Amino acid sequence: MPHIHQINVNPAGGVPKYSVPAAMLGSTGVAGDKQRNLKYHGGPKRAVCLYSLELIKSLQAEGHPIQPGHVGENLTISGLEWDSLAPGTTLRIGEEVEIRITDYTVPCSNIAFAFADRKSVRISQDLHPGWARLYARVLRTGEVRVGDSVTVVQMPPSQP
Repeated sequence: MPHIHQINVNPAGGVPKYSVPAAMLGSTGVAGDKQRNLKYHGGPKRAVCLYSLELIKSLQAEGHPIQPGHVGENLTISGLEWDSLAPGTTLRIGEEVEIRITDYTVPCSNIAFAFADRKSVRISQDLHPGWARLYARVLRTGEVRVGDSVTVVQMPPSQP
């Protein structure tokens, strides 16, 4: 069953983000997590950053030193078909929290340390579809905990 593998924050801002057992997801972000550059991170449309544990493991198998939290994701999720997620998808976390994916993230040089060749474009949606981190808006706020279930509530409408 899909679930939260790890919750990651950095009170000083930036990356890496560090594991915590629980956090409040609010309309503008994750409690305890600071953003260094609000032009590119945070705010209602980018309140939460998500990434896949399975993709992290695949990247490790390719020789990259990536770990959960290294690429700035707030929630490391296990068990979702990552390449099927897209902007417009709504997820329920636990019993009360709901988020909607708003966009794919654009990798930057700040996460280069997580890659053997220092090329963060390995997780660019444009170059490697299905490998990108995702930004989400919080529709229903609340506390999330490691181990909480993650359920796809609604997929975006198909594009003609």
